[in-house]
Amino acid sequence: MSSNNVSAVLVHGAWADGSSWAKVIAPFAADGIKVVATPLPLTSFRDDVAALDRTLDRVTGSIVLVGHAYAGAVIAATRDEKVMGLVYVAALAPDEGETVADVFYRTEPHPKAPKLAPDDHGLIYLPESAFAAAFAQNAAAGELAVLAAVQRPIALACITVTVNRPLWKDRPTWFLVAEQDRMIVHENQRFMAQRMKARVRAQPVDHTPMVTAPSIVVDVIREAIAEAAG
Repeated sequence: MSSNNVSAVLVHGAWADGSSWAKVIAPFAADGIKVVATPLPLTSFRDDVAALDRTLDRVTGSIVLVGHAYAGAVIAATRDEKVMGLVYVAALAPDEGETVADVFYRTEPHPKAPKLAPDDHGLIYLPESAFAAAFAQNAAAGELAVLAAVQRPIALACITVTVNRPLWKDRPTWFLVAEQDRMIVHENQRFMAQRMKARVRAQPVDHTPMVTAPSIVVDVIREAIAEAAG
């Protein structure tokens, strides 16, 4: 099977949307590799998994699933048999019986991490100052402006639900550990990656490397696609 027969499905995390993958999509499109960015509603964990499954239904052939941050939990909840590998980008990976909040809060937060609290609608927004301080501290001013402008809030119902047996127990998995991450500290990422028996690719990048260091993210996804094409 050629790598052109393997599609990459990219899944954004909290406070982001599909546009966060723009610099990753372009290189694959140039190579003729199909890429789809899944839009998550971020309204509940169940809603997000359903949205991912609807996207996967539209994709034919083998798939490499890529999840950033919160989406690490979402990509492990699908049961679509077309998925041949999982790529975690500074992502959260709850095990069976855990919630996203369990793994997010298992270590002391970075000193510059924002204080997060739901509003009157049960939605958690990222404070605007947090984009430059913790979410993407290596981004240019224009990139930060876009990230802040398009942010999507995440509902409590996304992070407080226990997950079932995660797909990473049954598929090859890669984990890009972001060593400069101020949202999910790298020690926590390493704990999850080692527990998953993932192939760890550690790099000195911030929490949002698909914006600030896209070539590194592309390289890890290419590695997974090459194996899926095997």
